[in-house]
Amino acid sequence: MTIDEMRKGYENEVAYQKHMLRNLGYWFQLCTAVSGIGIVLIYFFHAKNLWLNILGIVLFVIGALGMLLFGYTGWKGQQNIKAVVNDYQKKIDYLHQGARKLHKAKARG
Repeated sequence: MTIDEMRKGYENEVAYQKHMLRNLGYWFQLCTAVSGIGIVLIYFFHAKNLWLNILGIVLFVIGALGMLLFGYTGWKGQQNIKAVVNDYQKKIDYLHQGARKLHKAKARG
């Protein structure tokens, strides 16, 4: 495997993970909207209609739990991207360090 192949592989992995993080962001937005609809139903129907009030509470809870879930998943995804980039940088540094040692050894002898 050449350095260019490794670089392209890491770039593809980071691009894929960023794409998945964008998808998580869309799900987070959907849960925010569901929770907001629940809040509106609770606000307008808290004393008028019991079933709409219960529906509002359920939507609010589902939306809030979804926001927690997708928010945490997005945070862990960001950490994973940083780990992949750091791993790539460590490998490149190691390869460059080895190349410098080899170059110095050839220059001496």
